[in-house]
Amino acid sequence: MLLPSDESGRGRPVVLLHARPTDRTMWGAHLPLLADAGVRAIALDLPGHGDACVPEGREVAPWTDVLDTLDHLGIDRFVLAGNSLGALVALQAAVTAPERVEGLVLVGYRPHDQPASPQLQAAWDAERTALAVGDLDAAVTAGVAAWTWSGASDEVRAHAARMLRGRLAGQLAHGEPPLAADPLGAGTAALRGLTAPALVGVGEHDMPDFFTGGDGLARDLGAGRTVVIPAAGHLAPLEQPSAFCTLLMDFIRRLPA
Repeated sequence: MLLPSDESGRGRPVVLLHARPTDRTMWGAHLPLLADAGVRAIALDLPGHGDACVPEGREVAPWTDVLDTLDHLGIDRFVLAGNSLGALVALQAAVTAPERVEGLVLVGYRPHDQPASPQLQAAWDAERTALAVGDLDAAVTAGVAAWTWSGASDEVRAHAARMLRGRLAGQLAHGEPPLAADPLGAGTAALRGLTAPALVGVGEHDMPDFFTGGDGLARDLGAGRTVVIPAAGHLAPLEQPSAFCTLLMDFIRRLPA
């Protein structure tokens, strides 16, 4: 499945993978900043998000779709930058085609087998309860409260609400497509086999789950200490695009030419 994309700039390819509640428009502010910094920035919609509609009954493998889309765009080697779900898909793509990945920048990661904190469980429960009775407005309100920092700008929260509404409306209408077997498998052996340089980050005001998950991921990847992005929640790149781009470009400039 070829994924919808937006891109800007020329130079080393940097692939931007969005969080679960969002779509590729979360990178709208980043594309010109990264192009000005001298890279080719590509933002993709993951299956079931934004304009990436999944045919009824089709099993989805987002990591394969990312790699196939980059093949279609003529991109062989690249840096992967992902937030939340995007961080997971970046890791799945990296273990599937490690020879193609020049670097990983991963923000807001939590492994699926990590027990949820009461705060995260409450966020899931609020969304599910609202969706169970078809109350899309309540589900969106709960999602925005959970995934953005309370100090985020009105513009950021409105953008998050638009993306989340589109995602949840599709979920209500079509359900969740079945997922292919996870290439990460069980445990952390696959992660420890990755050799690409990595940077792991988390928003300053994100839930504790993502600090714990980020620290564990940084250890598994040999990435050093988790970087905290100030004045941001779970959707840290959306809330602080300039700070995220600076972090990303500092990482890229340290990679081999």
